[in-house]
Amino acid sequence: MTEHPADVHEHHQHAERTRMPRWIAIALAIVFGACTALQSRVNGALAADLDDAFTAAAISFGSGLVILAVALCVWRPGRVGLRRVIAALGASRLAWWMVLGGLSGAWFVTTQGLSAGLLGVAMFTVAIVAGQTIGGIVFDLAGLGPGGRRPLSPTRVLGAVLALAAIAWAVSAQLAHDVPFVVMLLPFAAGLAVSWQQAVNGRVKAEASSALTAAFVNFAVGTVALVAAAVVHGVAAGWPERLPTEPWLYAGGAIGCIFIAGQALVVRVVGVLLLALCGVAGQLAGALALDLFLPTGRAVDAATIGGTLLALAAVAVASIRWSRHRHRSDVVERPDAVSRSS
Repeated sequence: MTEHPADVHEHHQHAERTRMPRWIAIALAIVFGACTALQSRVNGALAADLDDAFTAAAISFGSGLVILAVALCVWRPGRVGLRRVIAALGASRLAWWMVLGGLSGAWFVTTQGLSAGLLGVAMFTVAIVAGQTIGGIVFDLAGLGPGGRRPLSPTRVLGAVLALAAIAWAVSAQLAHDVPFVVMLLPFAAGLAVSWQQAVNGRVKAEASSALTAAFVNFAVGTVALVAAAVVHGVAAGWPERLPTEPWLYAGGAIGCIFIAGQALVVRVVGVLLLALCGVAGQLAGALALDLFLPTGRAVDAATIGGTLLALAAVAVASIRWSRHRHRSDVVERPDAVSRSS
């Protein structure tokens, strides 16, 4: 029995139509994951130079917000999209909490300051990826993203397991032991929050019909939260004595604009889980490229290369269509095809 298009709309009225080929969306998602690795390198260097992670994060988010505000001034579809989002909030088509995705970015940065030093970067990364992967599964099942509900399949579960194995393998030489369980919960929760951020940003983008609008809303909310955190930290612990003069240290916001808008664009095609897996693969590949071409003293080992290749394999496995039946968002996209098959 074939499901009628009207039934599909009844289940997922927010499911967004798309014509982007799936393989292009997957490739872009991996590239955006690599952008996060580059941003981490830039923001990490800025935080080290300032000796203040909170101020560095506020500068990164704030500079991204300025870039997006300028873009809104010159790009009319972005301004129209902002009005659509405001109207959707007023009409309750979009829940108010769906515009708070930027808080997840602020929480991620705060978690870095609270737990990365205790856990080490490797264990912190494993906990983040575990949270992202589980969050991707949960939010896909719940249909929170703009593509509607995406049920689990053996290939998607296997892809998630392979991604976790990949990140554990890549950082195996750096893993610490006897880590406090409570401290591990902080980055794990941050990983869940990142998956939620990707889903709700996709919903904002679907309502606005503009990835620029979704990124602007994300950065506006995150900047407010991080500026408040930086002020509290500055009052309590003191302010940085100087600002660095190297221009590249301020590129984190621009890089963030690219991958936040990009993720909002492709999440409707690939879903939250596959987007998270692509992000893992992209981060590992980007970090490997940076270590090879812009080394910081850490040698590239076989585990890093093997983990990166395994992460790419995880994306390939999770991308396999387990059933011949199309995903419900694809059915919404082509109702005429459903009618012909009935």
